[in-house]
Amino acid sequence: MDEKWQQLKDWINESDNIVFFGGAGVSTESGIPDFRSVDGLYNQKYKYPPERIISHSFYIQNPEEFYRFYKDRMLFPDAKPNAAHKALAKLEQEGKLKAVITQNIDGLHQMAGSKEVLELHGSVHRNYCTRCGQFYDLDYVRNSEGVPTCSCGGRIKPDVVLYEEGLDDRTIRKSIDYIRNADMLIIGGTSLVVYPAAGLIDYYRGSKLVLINKSATPLDRRADLVIQAPIGEVFQQVC
Repeated sequence: MDEKWQQLKDWINESDNIVFFGGAGVSTESGIPDFRSVDGLYNQKYKYPPERIISHSFYIQNPEEFYRFYKDRMLFPDAKPNAAHKALAKLEQEGKLKAVITQNIDGLHQMAGSKEVLELHGSVHRNYCTRCGQFYDLDYVRNSEGVPTCSCGGRIKPDVVLYEEGLDDRTIRKSIDYIRNADMLIIGGTSLVVYPAAGLIDYYRGSKLVLINKSATPLDRRADLVIQAPIGEVFQQVC
């Protein structure tokens, strides 16, 4: 086994208060692309950049186009948890991992069996009527024509954090507590450029800060261990 991978394995074995912080790279191995990726096909279908479409003001002003993009580019109902999701659930069952903090909205951590999952950007599996508060699941939104509407006539909004919207205070506070008290923090599948979520890392006080990402990140020089490899592959070997 690679020396760095062995080091990760040893630290996991020694630790009993691990926190995992993950981003889009955790789900790409389940076949979910980063919604911000733009190719030629994208430009044929959409007139606006993804960041503009997935914004609060765009959702309010142009709900039809918002939902066309959302259903096409952000919903992957057939995606299944990969080796990383499964390994993290196993570490939690063993009492080693205390929480998963994720920037993803796909619910794959819960599907893999993780119990303590803090979703910084919400979840596609929760949708609410903006008028009466009625809950709707993913299938209802996916199968609705155009803009999903409630039986009361109100518009249904996904419980995901759009651009221009703030993160949930309670989720942020809980995430800070977990990170602050962790003896080991594993960061995976994120380029750490999305704020304020990326700023949560500053609360870690320990000496086992691990970064697993396919490419370099701005935090590499602060990490105690950096592994540049697909995260599912790494976890499959070390857990």
